[in-house]
Amino acid sequence: MHVPDGFINAPTSAVTGVVAAGAIAVSLRGARRELDDRTAPLAGLVAAFIFAVQMLNFPVAAGTSGHLLGGALAAILVGPCTGVLCVSVVLLMQGILFADGGLTALGVNITDMAIVTTVVSYTVFRGLVKVLPRSRRSITAASFVAAALSVPAAAVAFTFIYWIGGTTDVAIGKVATAMIGVHVLIGIGEAVITALTVGAVVAVRPDLVHGARDLRQKLRLRVHGELVDAPAPEAAPVAARTSRRTLWVTGLVTSLVLAGFVSFYASSNPDGLEKVAADKGIDKKTGQHASADSPLADYGVKDVSDARLSGGLAGVIGVGVTVVAGSTVFWAVRRRRAGDDVSATATGSV
Repeated sequence: MHVPDGFINAPTSAVTGVVAAGAIAVSLRGARRELDDRTAPLAGLVAAFIFAVQMLNFPVAAGTSGHLLGGALAAILVGPCTGVLCVSVVLLMQGILFADGGLTALGVNITDMAIVTTVVSYTVFRGLVKVLPRSRRSITAASFVAAALSVPAAAVAFTFIYWIGGTTDVAIGKVATAMIGVHVLIGIGEAVITALTVGAVVAVRPDLVHGARDLRQKLRLRVHGELVDAPAPEAAPVAARTSRRTLWVTGLVTSLVLAGFVSFYASSNPDGLEKVAADKGIDKKTGQHASADSPLADYGVKDVSDARLSGGLAGVIGVGVTVVAGSTVFWAVRRRRAGDDVSATATGSV
């Protein structure tokens, strides 16, 4: 659902850019509360994994494909604020390096694919978790439903943005019907991918999953007649570190394999937005991408003639760049939180 340049007029693109910038600023502050030394490395990996899986378009209808948006997956694994940042990093890398999603439409894409999907999915997820039994299966089931609803929600958001600032004269009802219809189907694929991934991580390290934190029942002790939280056990710290390292390496290798090899077998059909745009004529004013001459444009390496090798190398480079960029952002956020904690401690001790 990457919106290219030319679909949305300049004033509306500017407004969504302001909305996106504001949401990122809020998310940077919120991510300080969500990230710690254990989860900060996972956030960079989540961004790289989303990049990789977005290369795997799957067929959903005759002549149409879909791909992961990733907002639900990121929000449940690392938190809603960090999730917005994860998807935003992916969209930025895709727009600049791979000419995927217009640069003038970056605000539209972040608003639609990062903010809307994350907010909707995490709201649904938390609501379901509160009423379902406290179990890993409930986390997985809630992930499925939340992800499934987040995709048509993004389609509704795009339709609304297009209604305000679309550059072609097309009946909005036709756009809404087509967009929501195909993205309901894409949402099923999103739900399957999200549930499988969240379920796999919860099965091995539920303590690293933001959305599964309610599964960790705190031990409470009565001290002088009052109930207080017992300190967390510090058993097997070396094993825990090894497990995190193994999870991170496994996730990175999986991302590289998906982007570097499996992506060659992805559906070549246009995705939901591209198909609707072509069928309804809303792509008449699509402009040339500012990064069209990028060596990695269209997910291929320039001057590499073999399509399989070209696409595979582009995927591997994309995963590498995204994990580095994402990890840098999240470690900076984590260090900022650590600095704030030190300052607060020093102030309190004065």
